[in-house]
Amino acid sequence: MLTGLLGGWGGSEPVPVASGLDYGLGMSDASFSGGVDVAGARGEISQAEAQARLGEIAASRAAREPDFVVPTDGRLTTCFCQRWGSMHWGLDLAAPLGTPIYSAADGVVLRAGTASGYGNAVYIQDADGNVHIYGHMKYYNVEAGDVVSAGEQIAKVGNQGQSTGPHLHYEIHVGGINGRPTDPQDWLAERGLSVG
Repeated sequence: MLTGLLGGWGGSEPVPVASGLDYGLGMSDASFSGGVDVAGARGEISQAEAQARLGEIAASRAAREPDFVVPTDGRLTTCFCQRWGSMHWGLDLAAPLGTPIYSAADGVVLRAGTASGYGNAVYIQDADGNVHIYGHMKYYNVEAGDVVSAGEQIAKVGNQGQSTGPHLHYEIHVGGINGRPTDPQDWLAERGLSVG
């Protein structure tokens, strides 16, 4: 691990990784949204651009009650709680490698790509301005600017980044990427859903 941090042997150039500080997060908050390696990402759009794209789904949302889903069929292994001396800002749902991951709500993809700690992560802004973060997948099939519907497959469960086994790490930030993290289990329960 020390070799990776110091750039390794053989003259390899270290890959720059953005931190939470690059996105306006303070030191105490920098751990909960994961930095994005912009070079490895499939682009990025602003939250304002995402809000404009959400207009594309406003008509269909108005025609039906919004649909929400549990993001994967997995077993809850870690809650939104203190873990190993620090706050764990989301849920960990263990599932076999390759298990589908679905968008929990209608939304627009803000970012998709490598993110420190997560390996890969997908950030989706819902119509209420909340940002849903899905982490640790190896494969994802969305990119910044994509409009997704609740229940649409966006990725597959992986074991990338700081992970001890295949699982989905799922977070929700109320009011935007820099917003207040909220317990996804409570958020889903308010919509009549429960996690395994």
